[in-house]
Amino acid sequence: MTRLGLCCSVAAFAASSVLAGGAFAFDQGDLIKPVDKQTIVFIPKVIHPWYEVVAAGADAAVAELKTQGIDVEVIWDSPPQADVADHNRRIETNIGRHPDGLAVSCLDASTNNQLLGEAVTAGINVITFDTFCSDDFNFVGHKGDAQDGADLADFLAEKIGESGKVGILSGSLTAANHVARVAGFKEAIAKYPDIEIVFEQPDDDSLEKAVSLTENALQANPDLKGIFGSNASNPIGAARAVVNAGKAGEVVIVGMDDLPETLQFIRDDVIAGVKAQRQWEIGYWVVKYLVAANQNHTTPHSHATGSTILTKDLIGN
Repeated sequence: MTRLGLCCSVAAFAASSVLAGGAFAFDQGDLIKPVDKQTIVFIPKVIHPWYEVVAAGADAAVAELKTQGIDVEVIWDSPPQADVADHNRRIETNIGRHPDGLAVSCLDASTNNQLLGEAVTAGINVITFDTFCSDDFNFVGHKGDAQDGADLADFLAEKIGESGKVGILSGSLTAANHVARVAGFKEAIAKYPDIEIVFEQPDDDSLEKAVSLTENALQANPDLKGIFGSNASNPIGAARAVVNAGKAGEVVIVGMDDLPETLQFIRDDVIAGVKAQRQWEIGYWVVKYLVAANQNHTTPHSHATGSTILTKDLIGN
């Protein structure tokens, strides 16, 4: 038999088999597993208003999935403080509970990664969010942290005329996104020889600590011209301290994220500008992707949610 004849015979056999009884028919939809109930646990770095917006996005995804007949319970297991040991205990405890999905914002990648690997080995679908951990795990969030720091350095330098003393509130020393923002800021600010960094202190994502550190910095440096905050808490803390010291408008504050108090400080000309992430999107897609993974859908390894700079001109009065 010629090759052409063989091909035609195979094709004819396949067609007749499908027509006869569908024995060889294949529908890719059969790969999808039906689910009706899901439990997803979020473990952020700390209890913080920033994550409330993440939770709102997650709730929107839950409501949407309910219309499809899928009931999703979202549980938040949030450390009251940015404490590595507590954070890891919560991850370990939830591995034992074996939820359908586990979403973790890394506080200390060196220890978090090992535990997340154990979760995957235990058969739990894992997504990291907010703060990148490792390429070993899917991620939803923003990876451009160093660039955010650099953008804010250039923005601050412009606002203070490229000269003067500035300070850094560096957040949590183990949080990779805080560290990257500070590194990006310092690298970019080095381009301005007349700008001097006179203090750099970790506030551990505590608003109250950011207030105290800024008060100390203002006393030690009465001619301070600018402050860079590496997270969502410390621009607010810096702004409160600057207002209390009667130096609103004299000390230029830049930082991260768009909490309501931050936006009001921008409108009041206390904070000059921030880089804001789209954390609602983070919560929404984490829930959607974890449920989809349990249905055996393919999901992206990394979903970038981005950031944008917000100033008074953009947000209005």
